[in-house]
Amino acid sequence: MRLRALLDTDALGLRLLGGADELDRTVRGVMTTDLRDPSRYLSGGELVLTGLAWRHDATDSEPFVRLLSQAGVAGLAAGEAELGAIPDDLVAACARHRLPLFAVHESVAFATITEHVVRQVSGERAGDLAAVVDRHRRMMTSGPTGGGPDVVLDLLGSDLDLRAWVLSPTGRLIAGPKVSGALPADTCAKLAGAQLAAARTGRRGPHRVTLGPATYSLFPIRSTGRPAPAGRDVRETVLSDWLLAVEADAGDWPAERLDLLQGVTQLISVERDRRDAARTVRRRLAQEVLELVQAGAAPGEIAARLRVAAPVLLPGLGAAPHWQVVVARVDWAGTDIEPGPVAQALLEEILVDPLATGPEPSDRIAVAHTGDEAVALVPLPAVSAEHDGSESGIVADALLESVRQPLSAGLDDDGQVTLGVSAAVHSAEGLRGALEEARHARRVAAARPGRVSAAGHQELASHVLLLPFVPDDVRRAFTARLLDPLREYDRRHRAELIPTLEAFLDCDGSWTRCATRLHLHVNTLRYRVGRIEQLTSRDLSRLEDKLDFFLALRMS
Repeated sequence: MRLRALLDTDALGLRLLGGADELDRTVRGVMTTDLRDPSRYLSGGELVLTGLAWRHDATDSEPFVRLLSQAGVAGLAAGEAELGAIPDDLVAACARHRLPLFAVHESVAFATITEHVVRQVSGERAGDLAAVVDRHRRMMTSGPTGGGPDVVLDLLGSDLDLRAWVLSPTGRLIAGPKVSGALPADTCAKLAGAQLAAARTGRRGPHRVTLGPATYSLFPIRSTGRPAPAGRDVRETVLSDWLLAVEADAGDWPAERLDLLQGVTQLISVERDRRDAARTVRRRLAQEVLELVQAGAAPGEIAARLRVAAPVLLPGLGAAPHWQVVVARVDWAGTDIEPGPVAQALLEEILVDPLATGPEPSDRIAVAHTGDEAVALVPLPAVSAEHDGSESGIVADALLESVRQPLSAGLDDDGQVTLGVSAAVHSAEGLRGALEEARHARRVAAARPGRVSAAGHQELASHVLLLPFVPDDVRRAFTARLLDPLREYDRRHRAELIPTLEAFLDCDGSWTRCATRLHLHVNTLRYRVGRIEQLTSRDLSRLEDKLDFFLALRMS
């Protein structure tokens, strides 16, 4: 706004005392001060309001006005409440430095002037920013010259004093303002979870959430090529949509500002579409390798395709990398949504390092989908010869921990995400085994409770993880045959045969250690074990019978 606009508003109670030739100066802000030297807090373009408490005698005016002039302020407004009239020495000093001077009537609060200036300046800045956003949209539509989402977020900060960040559905920071820095990872995860939970309810954004002292408004960022939410099941994209988190309460924003932020989300969605288009090559490479592996192609043919993929996924890598396979599946209850593409989009995001920032750290991941699952081919830099790769690459537990919190909110009570991770392999011959290993690990994860679960190749070495795949009727029959006679005997005689059996197996059949644990004489323990063997027709000195009892206790 211009200085002369202040004189057009009678409610502000301003009277011009000097500087009529400078009234076309632009006001960019307002500051109230009674410091003798406020220059350290000035950035230029402010209307300075002062109650004159800094003035003790006539000699104070000249240095005060000189400092304001050097700081590039737009004008000075002095209140009449303190001295009754504006001193002549202040008027003279402002005239010498060509600084416009206003007198503020004692009936007008500085807060009234401040509110008016802020409202006018914010409205003009919003209009300027809208034009910038529109220009960037046109530039980014025609080519990657608009600067990406970071440029727009910096403009939001500099022109509207709004701090904003772009987050993935798993809470990964994709873009943020350079000056204010990144959000803590925990805050990102909570904001992503809040957006996913709100999206599942079908409520229109922006969604507001309060974390500690800060309130955030969350705007979904959808692909410009997708149909409107009303035309599709929200579950198709809820786990892959980005979001814009603005540190402000948008509940009382005017329509113009809300429209501006919607324009920002559309602009960022252009960058999102460009990122998705860049994944096409990687997806095709993964699909070709997957089809070769599943068709039982010769290792030489698969190796040739891997040699093509390696430079695309790991540019500049001299040696052929190790490869790891990750399988994912998204299951929704009561829906006919095709799960493969949903799992593919989600897996492409999940496999990005949660500490990585920017829209393109996923350029080393190739994900295909087949049937109801997505399969990722993840290249790893060559590991040292003394390792088999199991200590490198993706670890299921860490992968799960980074995404569990936000995704659980998006899955609500009708969805489940399961992940399986293979060991690293160093040749085409091992890729088929890695795929089957990852698929089996995913099935193990699916047998576990929870909306988001994962299992890795390390866990498949334990036979305990095979138990969930035993059919329920077989499980019941097996445990009943071995344990029901002992339970019935315990019920009638209070003999504690079941606890004795558990302790005996826990102590690896050691009579002394088991007797000590149960606080029994060894002879008493021998009597109880003998009774167990008699009732079940089994021999606890035989490994096979020990293993059967162990499995029966676990399955029960």
